[in-house]
Amino acid sequence: MLAIFQYPFIQNAFLAGSFIAISSALLGYFMVIRGLTFAGHALSNIGFVGAAGAVLLGVNPVYGLFASTVAASLAIGVIGREIRERDVAVGVIMTFALGFGVLFLSLYHGYAEQAYSILFGTILGISRGDVLVTGLFSLGIIIGILALWRPLLFSSFDPEMAEARGVSLRFMSALFLAIVALTVSVAMQVVGVLLVFALLVGPPATAARLIDRPGWTVGLAVLLGLVYTWLGILLAANSSWPVSFFIAAISFGVYLPVRLYARRLAHSEARHG
Repeated sequence: MLAIFQYPFIQNAFLAGSFIAISSALLGYFMVIRGLTFAGHALSNIGFVGAAGAVLLGVNPVYGLFASTVAASLAIGVIGREIRERDVAVGVIMTFALGFGVLFLSLYHGYAEQAYSILFGTILGISRGDVLVTGLFSLGIIIGILALWRPLLFSSFDPEMAEARGVSLRFMSALFLAIVALTVSVAMQVVGVLLVFALLVGPPATAARLIDRPGWTVGLAVLLGLVYTWLGILLAANSSWPVSFFIAAISFGVYLPVRLYARRLAHSEARHG
């Protein structure tokens, strides 16, 4: 199995997948604790809509991908900060965008290969240049999240106190969602719509069930994301099945028993407490 590492496409897949796994786990932790997992799912779908619109206009779908995800993230962040209010806004914006996506694909009479590659991802077919771009964007995302670490934590765990201390919750939400949009846009070009959500949510959701301390939780989420990605690429390279299936299946297969164990542990502590 290790002999496959001599092939450049496997090396590129491992490098790009590792960059995305690290940045997604770091960002995904805040998505989970801020209740924004639905927004992350919506942005990945809206990104595909933007790519389809760009194909219809005859421009690079990456431009439509970036424009649609950033615009949608700003709209979601501005509309409101309450969870119920935000989820309604996300649902309305996503259904509106998906309607346009269906329209774009119906109007386009050719085969939208570039748009569909964003939907399913091409991690086993990317170039070294793609790896470099993914690495640079991922590094920028990581630096941005670390720079906002304290206000993000403060506004995530105690929003009322954070606002009383001068933290603008609406601005912080819009800024964070813009970073989510950037991460989704970069990751979708490599792993596709169907997989980016698994990497954003699966590892941090699992880690949060096991550890309470933010720093350790993020560290475990990064480790899980890397393991899922590496195993998924290895299994896909030695079979005819897609990478996205393996990574999503591994993520779910680990999360489910961890969730059941955490729930049983909580019930046990409640009985003895």
